[in-house]
Amino acid sequence: MTSLKSIKEGEENVENTVVVGAQFGDEGKAKITDLLASKADVVIRYQGGSNAGHTVVYNNKKYKFHLIPSGILYENKLCFLGAGVVIKPDDFKKELDELIAEGIPAERFKKALKINPLAHITMPWHTEIDGYSESSLGKNKIGTTKKGIGPTYTDKYARIGIRVEDLFNEETLKTKLDVILPVKNKTLDKVYNLKTYTIDEALEICRKYKEIFAPYVCFEWQKVLDDAKRNKTILFEGAQGVLLDIDYGTYPYVTSSSPVGGGAGVGASMGPLTIKEVIGVFKAYITRVGEGPFVTELTDETGAKIQDIGAEFGATTGRPRRCGWFDGVIAKYSVLVGGISSIALTKLDVFDTFSEIKLCTAYKNKLTGEITEYYPTNVYTHKDFEPVYEIFKGWMSDTSDIKEFDKLPNEAKIYLKRLEEVCGAPIKIVSTGPDREQTMFI
Repeated sequence: MTSLKSIKEGEENVENTVVVGAQFGDEGKAKITDLLASKADVVIRYQGGSNAGHTVVYNNKKYKFHLIPSGILYENKLCFLGAGVVIKPDDFKKELDELIAEGIPAERFKKALKINPLAHITMPWHTEIDGYSESSLGKNKIGTTKKGIGPTYTDKYARIGIRVEDLFNEETLKTKLDVILPVKNKTLDKVYNLKTYTIDEALEICRKYKEIFAPYVCFEWQKVLDDAKRNKTILFEGAQGVLLDIDYGTYPYVTSSSPVGGGAGVGASMGPLTIKEVIGVFKAYITRVGEGPFVTELTDETGAKIQDIGAEFGATTGRPRRCGWFDGVIAKYSVLVGGISSIALTKLDVFDTFSEIKLCTAYKNKLTGEITEYYPTNVYTHKDFEPVYEIFKGWMSDTSDIKEFDKLPNEAKIYLKRLEEVCGAPIKIVSTGPDREQTMFI
C-alpha cells in the first residue's frame, strides 16, 4: 500500500499493507480499507466470513459489506476472497445482489471479484449446528452471529470440509461426501437432533452453490497472485479484531480465525515478507458486541451517550454494542500480538461534546490491590479487575470538518499523544466522521 505520507501528498511509492481491527471488531476498518484501496491494485480479504460487517460511507451513501472486499467500490481493483475465508453461498449472493442494487455495476464484479478455490464453504448443516449450539449454552453463550462460521472452521481443521474447488469436480465431490456425510449425519442426529442429509440432497445443494460461484472462481490464482506479488500493490483486509483472535483473543469469547496481522500471509496465500506495514484500527473508545469480558464497559448514561452519538449497532446483527472508555491495556497487547506498526484512530468526533474523557492505562486487581499494565489472558479473572484511569479535559468543539492535525483543538492533540504513548505505536490516521473526506493524516 502507499505509505500514509504518500496518500496525503499524492505520491506513488507504495507498500503492501494489512488492515487489522485492534479491539473487539467494529473499529471502522472498512473506512480505512476504502481509503487505502485508492492506491492499491489488489485487495485481499484473508479470514472470517459473513459474520463480519463493514460499512463504508461515500458521497453520503452507505454501503454494507460482509464478505466482499470494500475495494470493489473502485474501478480497476482486483478484489480477492482468500483461502482463509469461509463463504456462505447464500450470503455471498445476497450481498452481491444488494451491492448491485445500490449502484455498483454487475460487470465490475464479474471482472474484478475473484474467489480462491481453496476457500471453504459454509454448508447448511454448519449454520444449523451453530444456531443450536449457541442456544443450548444459555447464560454461557459465546455471542456468535449463528452464521455457521465456527462449525465451518471446525470441519476445515478436522479435514472434513468442502472447498470451493470441490464443487467443480462432481466425482471428487461425491467421494468426499461419501466420507463426510456419515460423520455429519451421526452428529446431526444423535447429538443435535437435527435434519440429516442424503448424498443426493447434498449434491443438489452443491450444484446450486457451483452456479453461484462459477463467474468468480479463479483457478489461475497462483499465477494471478504471483504476478501481484511481483508487480502490484496489495492491501490485506481483515475482519473482526485482535481481541477476537482464536489464539490471542478473550477465549472462548472469540471468532474461529486469526484476524491478527500474522494471519494475513496465511489467509491470503502470501508469505510474511510480502507485508510491509500493519495498520491497527482503534476507535477513540472501545465497543463490544455479544458476550465476553469488558473491563472498561460503561453501563451508565455516559455509555449510552457514546452508543447514541457513535451509532453503535452491529452491521451484521443489528445488536447494540457495549461501549466503554479506551482501554490502553488491550491496546498495548494488540500492538504486540497483532504485529501493529501504526495506528488509525476512528470516531474522534464522538467526544466533541464531552467535557471529560477517560483513558484506561492499567488494571487494578480488586482482591490484591496489584496494578498491571499488561493484559491478563485468563478472561475468567477479568471480573476481579477494575480500570485505572487518566482523566483528560474535553475539547467541546466540532472536529468533523477538520482535515489537518494542526487544526485540532489542543485538548484533542493531548489526548491523541497520550493514546500513542500508551499503545506503543504511532497514530498516522485520524477519522472524524464516516465519510472518506473526514480524515486526516499525521
